[in-house]
Amino acid sequence: MQQPVIVVVRLSASFGDLWRQLAEGLGAELQDVAPGDIGAIPRTAAVLLGAGGAEREALDWLEQHANPGDVPVLVVGADPGRRVAAQAVAHGANDYFALPEDVELLRNAVVAAVARHGETARRARADDVGEPARGDFAAIAGESPALKTVLQRAARFMRHAHGTGLIVGDTGTGKELLARAIHEGGPRGSAPFVPVNCSALPRELIESELFGHEKGAFTDAHAAKPGLFEVAEGGTLFLDEVATLPLDVQGKLLRVLEDHEIRRVGGTRTRRVDVRVIAATNEDLEAAAQRGTFRHDLYFRLGVVTFVLPPLRERGDDVTTIAERLLETLGAFHRLPVPRLHAEARRALLSYAWPGNVRELKNALERALLLSPPGQLTLAELVPTTAPGGDLRSPVAFPAPLSVVMRSAAQNMLTLCGGNVSEAARRLRVSRRRLRRLIQKPEAQVGLPGHGSN
Repeated sequence: MQQPVIVVVRLSASFGDLWRQLAEGLGAELQDVAPGDIGAIPRTAAVLLGAGGAEREALDWLEQHANPGDVPVLVVGADPGRRVAAQAVAHGANDYFALPEDVELLRNAVVAAVARHGETARRARADDVGEPARGDFAAIAGESPALKTVLQRAARFMRHAHGTGLIVGDTGTGKELLARAIHEGGPRGSAPFVPVNCSALPRELIESELFGHEKGAFTDAHAAKPGLFEVAEGGTLFLDEVATLPLDVQGKLLRVLEDHEIRRVGGTRTRRVDVRVIAATNEDLEAAAQRGTFRHDLYFRLGVVTFVLPPLRERGDDVTTIAERLLETLGAFHRLPVPRLHAEARRALLSYAWPGNVRELKNALERALLLSPPGQLTLAELVPTTAPGGDLRSPVAFPAPLSVVMRSAAQNMLTLCGGNVSEAARRLRVSRRRLRRLIQKPEAQVGLPGHGSN
């Protein structure tokens, strides 16, 4: 994916290397443009009008060029007077920044512009591959009662601009998709949606990533950097796998949720932030709180409104509905004819437990689409039959009795969990005793580890 562009129009020689410093770490490309050559430059996230000592010329430029390409125009000058700022905005600028006083405000504005550009580009790419419109839950396929209950709650929640949310569900159930739909369908929809996988953040940098840091805060902090809360200003910060945050960071997150203020690492002053936080987890946070690995007070604060996404195995015919939607998207993306889901393929999809949920279903469909003849769907490629640890799915004759399907699902999950009965039972949401009864039936004998896995 190509980088967004920050266009710099220099009306004076002031500020020297400031522009490069602003773009550092943002994944953006700087492009100098002569004052008279501005036009529709592809991928432009923001236009910076350098007007130090040339404020009058800046007003003339704004009058002539208005808003090129409907992107934010940020005037950077040296006059801190309110009159100059008001004139700049009146002439079409989005904002005016007087340096050096406003350098941090300017950086925050550039960060927000780049984030908004990325969000717009993502939506455009989704449209290109035929992805349904978002914000009204159209992207979340399915008609099962369990899913409808979640979406009805989410529709009521997203009407409000404030209030934290907690989405609970197994891996691959669509937690980020739901969070994004809540964001895009609500009052904050035009502001950035910033997703972050908490488990992927290095332990020593988590605080810096979330809250930012000042120059010199630690060895490699050569410049000040805004955190993800500042990047998400006005929008939504989505904290996936929130249970993996260290306890000390959990305490600081709680304070931000309570006070709506952050303090950068190495900083002394607090900064006001206007951000909705939606967290997600595939763990039982109440149990984690009882174990002492998650703060009770943060659990209660995050769970003001909780959504429990059902796993695919509990959504009945939604599996085939989702499969049809995914095939359309994947076919458009790979420029391949979209095959029809024939009756045998539908039965195969419904017979499998899909422990990886929608993510696993998408991977299986993509594999089948790429390896089957054009316009067809080969059954052998659709539902997994083998895995590195052995059989992932016992063959089931179609049509199969429910008891056989349940035993097959139990076998699949036990193998997926490496013979760990407790983990397999937890994922299937049945008791250990019930799981053992399923897998020890004569029709489907499964050898359990002799040492008694737990």
